[in-house]
Parts: sequence; C-alpha cells; structure tokens
Amino acid sequence: MNHCGWIDTHAHLYDSAFDADRVQIIKQAVNMGVHTMLLPNVDVSTVMALHQIVSQFPTHLKPMMGLHPCSVNDEPGTALSEIEKILFSSPQSYVAIGEVGLDYYWDKTFILQQKETFTIQAQWANRLQLPLVIHSRDSIDELIQLLKTSARVDYSGVFHCFTGSIQQAHRILDLGFYLGIGGVSTFKNASIANVIKSIGLQHVVLETDAPYLAPAPYRGTRNEPSYIPLIAQFLSELCQLQIEDVAEITSSNARKLFNLTTSAHVTR
Repeated sequence: MNHCGWIDTHAHLYDSAFDADRVQIIKQAVNMGVHTMLLPNVDVSTVMALHQIVSQFPTHLKPMMGLHPCSVNDEPGTALSEIEKILFSSPQSYVAIGEVGLDYYWDKTFILQQKETFTIQAQWANRLQLPLVIHSRDSIDELIQLLKTSARVDYSGVFHCFTGSIQQAHRILDLGFYLGIGGVSTFKNASIANVIKSIGLQHVVLETDAPYLAPAPYRGTRNEPSYIPLIAQFLSELCQLQIEDVAEITSSNARKLFNLTTSAHVTR
C-alpha cells in the first residue's frame, strides 16, 4: 500500500506521547506512503513544540494555528490574543485555523466562551482565506447553527473526527465543508460506516488524530500517521473501491481544501 500518496489531515505529532520516537514515527509514516501530515495546534503551550517539529520536517509536516475549545476558560481573551499574534505574524506558514470548535463532552462550564472563541477564529479564517478545522464533540448541531449565523465562513473547512448522523453529514456538506474520517470508522458497530456508505468519499478527508483513536486492530493503543492506509483499506471495502481510488479521492480533497501542493515523496 505504500505506493499510494496519503495525507493525514490531523495528527498531534508534537504530543508527549511521541517524545521517545517522534522522528522514527514520522519516517515510518512517510515510508508507508503518508507523505503529508497536518498538525493542529491546541493552545499557547503547544505552539513551540509544534513549530519545532515542523521545522525539522518542513516537507512533510504542515502546521495549523488555533485555540482548542478544551483550552477555553472564563477569560479566553489573553490566550486568543497570543494565538492571534502568532497567526498573523506569519499567516502564510499555516494551512488552516485549527483546532477550533465546541466540546460539550468534558465540561459545559464555558460554553458561552467557547462559542465566542469559535466565532472570533472563524473571522480570522475569513480574513486569511484559510479553512477551519472543527472539533465538534457532542456539539455538531450547535456548530452547524453557528456556521449559519455568527460564524459564517467564506471559505471551507472540515468537521474533524466526524461521528454524527447521515442528516448531520448532509447539513455539513450543504455548508461546503468536508468530513474528517479516522480510526473510529473501523470500530465494531460504528454508525459512521453507514454515513460513509450514504455520502461516498467525495467530501471526505482522512485523518488519524494521533496519538488518539487508533483504528482496529490497534484500538486502545497509541495512534500514528502510518495507520492511515488501515483506515483507507476499511473504506475501500466499505465503498467497494480500489484502495488506489480511495487515496486519489481523499488526497485530492485534502489538497484542494488545504491548498497543498502535490505530496512530497522524499524523506529527510
């Protein structure tokens, strides 16, 4: 499968889970045909590690910049200002605004602040004509509503780690957004399989969310970008397509959405 050109559109490779073997993991992914990996930011504390690893592998790693909803507190203004300063000092360095959105799973204390923070970052995306990479845990309907009202975007984006319904998927596609599909799709009884069968791959990009949410048969272990072909193999069987076609469709979607040049085929 390593002759296919894959793109992992969401991987936290600066995470401490990779401290012991980060370079090896990146090279292994490239050897498996995952030539491009997109790295979302979390908050101010992750910026330095994000920039450091991208500078080591600029051909293969592309950064995003944003403030994750789980890092939003009662006064997010200071963190937002810092992220804004970093983003606008070198906007051409980033392929997206992300990871941004709403998270109603862990804590609902700062929902209002999360919505305000998301709306502000959506405005950044409009100013810079960059896509939005959206975290939507237990909050898909609220985010769709925001995108139709206060957080309307001129460009496009992706609902990262999409696990919603067929109806929600169609509402997202109607907004011109893509669905980020990863390891969860391979889990036994995962309802997302029915969604993919319904909508096809024309609005799908592949992702791992490494180190989280490893696909079967590695569920429960550390995820890594080299597992993208496993997710693709599942999708090829689900959609009755050749795996080369899955690579072509999903990578083409990713290149279009993130304005990427053709994936690099060399490692450092």
